[in-house]
Amino acid sequence: MAERIGVYPGTFDPVTLGHMDIIERGAKLVDRLVIGVTTNIAKTPMFDDDERIAMVEREVAALGNTNIEVVGFNSLLVDFAKEQGAGVVIRGIRGVTDFEYEYQLTGMNRQLNHEVETVFLMADVALQPIASRLVKEIALYGGDIGKFVTPAVKEDVVARVAGR
Repeated sequence: MAERIGVYPGTFDPVTLGHMDIIERGAKLVDRLVIGVTTNIAKTPMFDDDERIAMVEREVAALGNTNIEVVGFNSLLVDFAKEQGAGVVIRGIRGVTDFEYEYQLTGMNRQLNHEVETVFLMADVALQPIASRLVKEIALYGGDIGKFVTPAVKEDVVARVAGR
């Protein structure tokens, strides 16, 4: 039986408890889960590529799950999925706005490579409001982000904000 490989892509700037929930749940659906850390050209990241990869690697290592790998990429998602041997892309959905965007993205990806399926995981209800963009905004205004990220990520974000 062929190994089922899934890709969970994102900018993870920073990685949140919502991301970690999708990572843990997504890892149960496949034999190997590749977390693809990328740069979204429409966003200005707080952390550079290497910092975000290291952050996600640290958080994933804390899970103790050996079927998860973290890989940086800077290409079309379907090309990255093919490169990894993945037949599944895992995406987290928080609400209707996410769904509309992901629905359009999935349609485009299917046009580019019909062999890659997209699986949507609904965010845990307690984690639905969490968005990296909002975590950064709260931190920039001196708010406590401890409810949205792990203690280590909170330290990373607070240190970055203090260094600005």
